[in-house]
Amino acid sequence: MHEAYTLGSIAGRFGLELRGDASLGVDGVDTLAEAGPAHIAFLANPRYRAQLAVTGAAAVVLRAADADACPRACLIAPDPYVAFAKIATLFERRPAATPGVHPSAIVADGARVDAGASIGPYCIVEGGAVVEAGAVLGPHCVVGRDCHVGAHSRLVARVTLVQDVRLGKRVLVHPGAVLGADGFGLAFDRSASDHGGWIKVPQLGGVVVGDDCEIGANTTIDRGALGDTVLEEDVRLDNQIQVAHNVRIGAHSALAGCAAVAGSATIGRYCLIGGGAGILGHLSLADRVTVTAMSLVTHSIRESGEYSSGTPIQPNRQWRRNAARFKHLDEIARRVGAAPKEPES
Repeated sequence: MHEAYTLGSIAGRFGLELRGDASLGVDGVDTLAEAGPAHIAFLANPRYRAQLAVTGAAAVVLRAADADACPRACLIAPDPYVAFAKIATLFERRPAATPGVHPSAIVADGARVDAGASIGPYCIVEGGAVVEAGAVLGPHCVVGRDCHVGAHSRLVARVTLVQDVRLGKRVLVHPGAVLGADGFGLAFDRSASDHGGWIKVPQLGGVVVGDDCEIGANTTIDRGALGDTVLEEDVRLDNQIQVAHNVRIGAHSALAGCAAVAGSATIGRYCLIGGGAGILGHLSLADRVTVTAMSLVTHSIRESGEYSSGTPIQPNRQWRRNAARFKHLDEIARRVGAAPKEPES
């Protein structure tokens, strides 16, 4: 059962203007369409404005410009989505971790685990590893050799830190993530046999993750070949993202699901990378660059702004016709360039 709060206490805690009954109690949050009489909802996207008149919420977080159209109590904020995110933390359910090492966990003699850390069932902490105060390792996590888990970081479950991984403070890593596995370093040796063969390039670096980062489920971050793969502070990675060896991601950047960043690429600060986007190796993105979903970055981006690639979705029959014409674009361009120019009037 959530603790109940009054609208007045919430407005005071988060610095919001309240229009309505300050004594009204709430015990949860929900969408405009689904909220009940004890919930707080929010309006950030204008496409949902029509739901405002019929919402069952006790109160709505919104901008001042929308307040007159709201039949419920209002919590007015310059950015309703940010304010709603802060309010929602009041109702987040997260069981408290008990400090100590679970009897089924294995902690090597050479590891150092703070007495205030929580090591869950079937975890393994290898030699040279450090787990700081307040850190939480959920079930089946592996903290490999010479890895470091910073204070109050949380590995939810089945997280693997392979080798030479350093997590800062308050890092959140979701289930199935793997940090510090080998990068895809290969050299093709043509003298190895009649047809040649691959030689594995040793991966000698590590992974460094700054404070307050979040790493999504089944995301992989490879350790560096020479030097480290680095996430600066407050980087947010969605699920199923691939970050290759020696990538550097600047502070406060966020990557959406299934994005892939090839080796030695550098992403600036405050960048947004859409879902399924790809960034080729050894490229650099300036600060405050947005790459839209499913785009492929094939050259460095030197100026901030929004960038896209690919073709918009269209009916399949139309797309097939256009795809067939792509093969003739060069020929058409040559014809246009060679056509006689009309005299200027």
